[in-house]
Parts: sequence; structure tokens; C-alpha cells
Amino acid sequence: MPAPISLTRREARRIWMRAQGLDRAAPFGGGADATRRAVEHLGYVQIDTINVIERCHHHILWSRIPEYRRAHLQQAQSTDKSVFEYWTHALAYVPTRDLRFFIDDMRRRRAAPGSWFDSVTPEEVRKLLGRIRVEGALSIRDIEDDVLVEKDHAWASRKPSKRALQLAFLSGQLTISAREGMVKRYELIGRHFGWDSPPRPVPAARKLDYLLDRALRAQGIVSLDSACHLDASRKAGLRERIEGRVARGRLVPVSVAGAERVGHWACPAMLAAARVEEFAGEDTVHILSPFDPLVIQRKRLELMFGYTHRFEAYVPRTKRVFGYFALPVLVGDRVVAAIDLKADRARNMLQVQQWNWIGPQQATHSRLIEDALHRFEQFQFET
Repeated sequence: MPAPISLTRREARRIWMRAQGLDRAAPFGGGADATRRAVEHLGYVQIDTINVIERCHHHILWSRIPEYRRAHLQQAQSTDKSVFEYWTHALAYVPTRDLRFFIDDMRRRRAAPGSWFDSVTPEEVRKLLGRIRVEGALSIRDIEDDVLVEKDHAWASRKPSKRALQLAFLSGQLTISAREGMVKRYELIGRHFGWDSPPRPVPAARKLDYLLDRALRAQGIVSLDSACHLDASRKAGLRERIEGRVARGRLVPVSVAGAERVGHWACPAMLAAARVEEFAGEDTVHILSPFDPLVIQRKRLELMFGYTHRFEAYVPRTKRVFGYFALPVLVGDRVVAAIDLKADRARNMLQVQQWNWIGPQQATHSRLIEDALHRFEQFQFET
């Protein structure tokens, strides 16, 4: 095993930012196709229902595509069909080119649905699929003949058919063909993509290679935790793939200052390029979603940026430090603030609920952030 290459935290976080497309203004270009390029590069874009401000999937894309419009994601999903929805560590938009890597997960869910779906019978699913086959794509709002029931979970629905829809979706029989806000329209997966037959599942080893390649592309420097975020069952297999690549010289071990005991790896060519390329984003400001790929892995964020993010939407008001929906603010390669924002949709304004400075500030930070907030406000209320 070669000796690890030592990196400072600053070097490591700049590599991560470059891999995330946050070191320059428009890394994926402009126009509608930039959305496809961004999702393909990042590997997934998380979806979440919280709408205190713009929902996170639109926010994440806007952070990397200044010309981004919500209609671009709708086009990618429903018209171009270059992205689809499925579960990564959470529900996310995933590149359609990668769908074959999820077929085996879909089949496993069909064989073993899990206790959440105990109340769903095979007959209910067959009936639902038959209705969609005849009537076309539908949403839960189109199902009016359900006998409403009491909710048995905060995230449950009073319509029993919703669980049947979810099960058919997770098992790969249905896909989400469109969204109207957060209301999903379900379509037969083969009809949506125009398949004669579905893609064949890939072997387990190829799935591990896919996960590793995805992490290397979007993170630059990877650890087992970062490549297997909330998927610990694959760590042993992924370590074997990493060790094989190190033995062949395709990966090198990396030691990040302050985390010398945590194994990290990177591609030699990427490290070589990072040594000679200048960091282009010294005065670039990014107001990030708490579900942004740069933020969602909290321990990695703390390691490389020295910033501990608190997601306090579910924390009692009296115990909040940063605010209900605080957004980390990057200036250059540092998190300099966490700002709790709320959209006032009646007046088309963003309200700053709380502004928290992180670490020392420079005289220019306030002006740079206020300019970025103005651009973010414009994005919030564009039709």
C-alpha cells in the first residue's frame, strides 16, 4: 500500500468544491440541457417537501446553474426523460442513464416489500396497474373511490391506495412521469420510457463500481462513509473495490489534516490537476440548501470546512441556534454565515429570520451576500 498523500483541509475542501461544481459560476453551462448535465455529474439531486423557501431540488440545481428554471427539470423528467425519480439515500432525481443500476434494488423490493407495506395486497397493486394501463398516468388525487382511513403515521395518507402506488413505484412497476408541485403522477415504467423490455440488472460488483465512480466524480476525495452515505451494508464490498484500484494504481490513499485515521482516496490525475489549477471562486457566493450534496453529509462538512451545520426544522423553537431553516453561505471556500430565510409569497419577498456569522468576517462579506440574496429572491418568485 503506497504512503498516503497529505492534504490540508483547505486543499481537500477545494477539491470537493471543484467536484461539486461550486468553484465557478456556471460549470454545467446554460439552457435546459444544463439540468441533465448537472444531475449526471452529481449522480443524484435530493427531493424534499419542505417549502419554507424554494424546494431543495430546484435550489440545488440553481446553485450550480445560474440560468436554471423549474421548467427545465420538468422537461428533463417528463419530455426528455433524461432523469427519473428513485431512492438513493433519500428520494432523488437520478440520471436515466444510470437506471440499470437500480433494477436489482427494485426487484428486491418487489420480493420483500417491508413492513410498511403489510397492508397492501397483490390484488390491490394489480388493480391499480390495470387502471393506469387503461386510463393513463394518474396521481393520488385522481383516485376518488378510496375508503378514507385514519392515518397511522405522520407521513401516511388517508387514502389506502397511496401505499399501493408507493410500492409499485419502489418495485419498479411504476415511475413518476411528472410532478405538479409535489403531487406525483405515476405511469407504467415501460410505457413512460418506451421500453420493449426493461434494462437488465447489473452484477453486484458493477453496482459497487458505479457507486465508487459516482462518489469520485462528485466528491473528488472519497471515504467509505462518503461513498456509502446511509448505505453501510455496501462498505465491505466497496473497500475491496477501492483496494483493487489502489493495487492497480487507479486510486491513491489520501490523508486529510485532522482526520488522519480516516481512510480517503482519490484519482491520481485529479490530484495532479488540483495541484496546478487555480481556485477560481474566491469571491463566489453560494447560498446552499441544507439538503445540498455539500451539506447533507454533516461529518464530512465539519471535517473539511470546520463548520457544524444544524438542521433545526424539527428542533423545538427554544433549542434552535441557527433558526428553523438555516442555509449555509459559502464565500469562496469558507462557510461564513448561516441565514434562516422564509419566503413571503404574498409580497414576493424573502424574509431574513436570523443571520448568524460563522467565524471571522471580512468587510466585503455583507455586500457579497446581500447581492447573492437579491439574486436568490428573484429566483424564488420567477414565474
